[in-house]
Amino acid sequence: MIILLGLGPGDPRYWTQEAVEVLNGLREIYVRTRRHPAVATLPPHLVIYDFDAVYAEEATLEAVYERIARTVVDLGRRPEGICYAVPGSPFVGEATVARIRALAAEAGLPVRIVHGLSFIEVALERLGLDALDGLQVADAFELAERYHPPLNPDRPALIAQLDSRAVAADVKLTLLNQYPPDHPVTLLDAAGLPQARQETFPLYQLDRRSDFTPLTALYVPPLARPGAFETFQDTIAHLRSPEGCPWDREQTHRSLRANLLEEAYEVLEALDAEDVARLKEELGDLLLQIVFHSQIAVESGEFTMAEVIAYVNEKIRRRHPHVFGEVKVSGVRQVLENWEQIKQREKAERGQGASTLDGVPKGLPALAQAVAYGERAARLKFDWDDAKGVLDKVVEELREIAAAEDPVRRAAELGDLLFTLAQLARHWGMDPEAALREANARFARRFRRLEALAAARGRSLATLSPEEMEDLWRQAKAETADEGR
Repeated sequence: MIILLGLGPGDPRYWTQEAVEVLNGLREIYVRTRRHPAVATLPPHLVIYDFDAVYAEEATLEAVYERIARTVVDLGRRPEGICYAVPGSPFVGEATVARIRALAAEAGLPVRIVHGLSFIEVALERLGLDALDGLQVADAFELAERYHPPLNPDRPALIAQLDSRAVAADVKLTLLNQYPPDHPVTLLDAAGLPQARQETFPLYQLDRRSDFTPLTALYVPPLARPGAFETFQDTIAHLRSPEGCPWDREQTHRSLRANLLEEAYEVLEALDAEDVARLKEELGDLLLQIVFHSQIAVESGEFTMAEVIAYVNEKIRRRHPHVFGEVKVSGVRQVLENWEQIKQREKAERGQGASTLDGVPKGLPALAQAVAYGERAARLKFDWDDAKGVLDKVVEELREIAAAEDPVRRAAELGDLLFTLAQLARHWGMDPEAALREANARFARRFRRLEALAAARGRSLATLSPEEMEDLWRQAKAETADEGR
């Protein structure tokens, strides 16, 4: 027999009547850790054993929990069985409990649960919260190992086991990937005990203190402005509902095609202008298109947003075996080669064409498509050795254009030149599409200034001599030299 007993948040007044009866009837008890105030208040007749030494002897928490669980199950095979006690509730933040139950089931050992009050109830009392108002509960150790918190920022969150400054520092970095540095958070310690304390301060100050204990928890309130992905999905679903907007309800995948393309180009414009505020806005507009298409798909029974995210998440992890697997790489070039090989295997498994160039969108702007073709060919080592080789090819293409007399041949040679120039930009680490957009913008600024200078002289461009035009053009270039940077 295995008894799994919850010791509550620390004060014995929170023990259940069942727990008191069980404890009074025991001769010995095994506790996961003595670092909990309830252990000091256990009945004095009990012989207490703990697993604190295991934490220092094992390299990972997973190994610690596995060793404790197997030891408890082995002891549970004795005629007298075992009572294994944990802080709080056996079902809140106790990884050993789940593992013990699984091993006991395999061994055919009965398990009795003696419930205990968790830290959550007493924390809710101090914070004045109702758990059903969307409360999220997270483990500090798990958060510390993540790069982005698995939390809805529009809902309150309670983070348990913030037991050291080192863990707090890692948790802070994870939370800062979603919450602003000045977001208010509340530190709770020893909730449910007479010495309970709490303090509210900005998130960025979390690891600037050293008063953490095994009973420390962190409360993270919702963002001041709703910013959760789920909240935005609900907004779009509402627009598409019978109670929503007539225009939004009429849209289809096909009717939104132009909007998607337009928003993508507006994002590029913001990037070219290095306008961060505008980039934030335009990325939101692009996200609107993605969520809109996904909502239409949900209503048609085609797929859900969760499936979209799951697919791309699995693909990214699969194509980065050097990050999420055991593959070793020597540098970026090998990363790209591996990426292309993985893509080819995926295509073969789906019965698709095996060409490296498959998958480059036919609707891409020509220069961008040329770069994409060149990048894919380069992954298979079909490329010039360096930029000098591409420059030599540019010179060759210019000669061939000059020698071509047939208009059709000349157009073909011009196309080859533009393709080669795109590869030159790739070798130089430049985006030729962006470079051309910037050149167009420069020309437009200069030409408008040229028109203004001519108008200031009471002239139109058509009436200027070549010499006057050249003089005004130089002036227009000089006056607009610093614009658009």
